[in-house]
Amino acid sequence: MSRITLFAMVALFPYLCRGEKPGFLNRMITAGGVAYRYVLYVPPSWTPGEKWPVILSLHGSIERGSDGIVQSRVALGAAVRRYPERFPAVIVMPQCRPGVDWIDPTMQAQALGALDAAIKEFNGDPKRVYLTGLSMGGYGAWNLAARYPGRFAALAVVCGGIKWPPEAAMQPLGSGNDNPYARTARAVAHIPIWVFHGDQDRNVPVSESRRMVEALKALRVPVRYTEYPGIAHECWDITYRNPELAAWLLSQRLN
Repeated sequence: MSRITLFAMVALFPYLCRGEKPGFLNRMITAGGVAYRYVLYVPPSWTPGEKWPVILSLHGSIERGSDGIVQSRVALGAAVRRYPERFPAVIVMPQCRPGVDWIDPTMQAQALGALDAAIKEFNGDPKRVYLTGLSMGGYGAWNLAARYPGRFAALAVVCGGIKWPPEAAMQPLGSGNDNPYARTARAVAHIPIWVFHGDQDRNVPVSESRRMVEALKALRVPVRYTEYPGIAHECWDITYRNPELAAWLLSQRLN
């Protein structure tokens, strides 16, 4: 056994001792003195002798709570259960508490804490860490990527935005540093980005994604944008079940 493999085995001793099998695992992280439950997905092909890509997934408003489980049963979690072969990655699924959202610094701290714990426990590759979010999690994904732009190798935002409704429909947008879309675009301009939105979305206006894409294109960022004709807010299932998304996401790497 090589020294690298032996080191990995020692580091993963708690996981191995528990006799856990790959799949959806329950975990807990403490952030700011508060304990948060979350779910971690480990692919069947996982081995300790190699580094693994890691995806941080932020859920929508419906899945807020403290059980630490419900967020793993929808969207990306549902796609992984249906097509596990498409996701050879460790996936971190934290849960936002009721009454707050993913833009809250405390919620971001617990999400990043869970991410760091997963990278350490399952030999994650820091150069292949990805961020995705839907709806409320899409807002959080834009915000988290802008705050920590050096952490993520790629970003996939599903029906998210920058301004919350009804403020999103208000004008003017502002210019320069007063324009939140341009400000966010400048912060994430170096990250490969794919944006998804239904053009009939009544929860988060499709204009939110259009404005972000426009702001990125103004910086000559090669952003990808998929707008679903005739689709309302719930476009996450069709998005995460698209095999092209998983392949694109996992092909990106930090320079």
